[in-house]
Amino acid sequence: MAEVRNGKAVPYPNREINTADTRDPAHHFLGVQSVVVDAADRLWVVDTGRIQFGNAPVGGPKLVAIDLRTNKVVRTILLPRQVAGPRSFVNDVRFDLTRGKAGTAYLTDASSDGPNGLIIVDLASGTSWRRLNNEPSVRPVPGFVPVIDGKRMLNRPAHGPTSPINIGSDGIALSPDGKTLYYCPLSSRTLYSVPTSGLTDRRVPDSQIARTVRNLGTKGMSDGLETDSAGRVYGGDIEHNSLVYRDTDGRFRTLVHDNRLIWPDTLSIGYDRNLYVMANQLNRQAAYNAGIDLRRRPYVLYRVPVDGGPARR
Repeated sequence: MAEVRNGKAVPYPNREINTADTRDPAHHFLGVQSVVVDAADRLWVVDTGRIQFGNAPVGGPKLVAIDLRTNKVVRTILLPRQVAGPRSFVNDVRFDLTRGKAGTAYLTDASSDGPNGLIIVDLASGTSWRRLNNEPSVRPVPGFVPVIDGKRMLNRPAHGPTSPINIGSDGIALSPDGKTLYYCPLSSRTLYSVPTSGLTDRRVPDSQIARTVRNLGTKGMSDGLETDSAGRVYGGDIEHNSLVYRDTDGRFRTLVHDNRLIWPDTLSIGYDRNLYVMANQLNRQAAYNAGIDLRRRPYVLYRVPVDGGPARR
């Protein structure tokens, strides 16, 4: 992980923690996937614990909190084996600091070759558990093949057969009141929601929670999700180089279409009432183009005005 200072990427919070060490995975980043600032201005790092998509060692998958005032690590929460196994791919996180004694974190497990689901973390105790494990709403759509840049996107190795990209629960967002969690598999065009009351009550069985899941309709293929203070849910429409949102009336609308939005991801709404989004060109990686890397620098962070502030709790 790096901080951009004067146009240069500098290891953050220091070089030591960014030096991969599988002998001491709990104290080193192995595969940083996402960074999110909570309502207490702590920067939380989601570490998959996986290097080059290899197996995650025990102590690898974790949440790490950094105090932005001191740039020091103030909390490390390890995800145990029964919550994040060796083929788990913890992808993104959202926080509700008003639920529980010290708050609650919600994560997605987007594994392409392991079980998918949601992960809940009680921030007071550091205890975590899985929800909706391998339920249909968190799983990739069988045989899903998107069309991006006018081409069917498949796993395309330099040698060997092609295959569909099967990535499960990926994008995640929380309603302003903290009562609803939104999520979507990457290999899908559907947005789902589930009440957080069941997710956080460990006495409620998964089968009962599954009955409360709502299919909110077709929004397009999305990676990251975000909500604003008015309750709108934003996501990418990767196949159409667009950003879309689910309005408060339940209808999906296009926010912006631009050919420069090549795989829009990592959405965040600022207090300046702008939606920030990365164009990460993921579909142009070598793995999807017969071993040829088609990505072109520079990578770009865009912003788009929206009629709402962040839904931070």
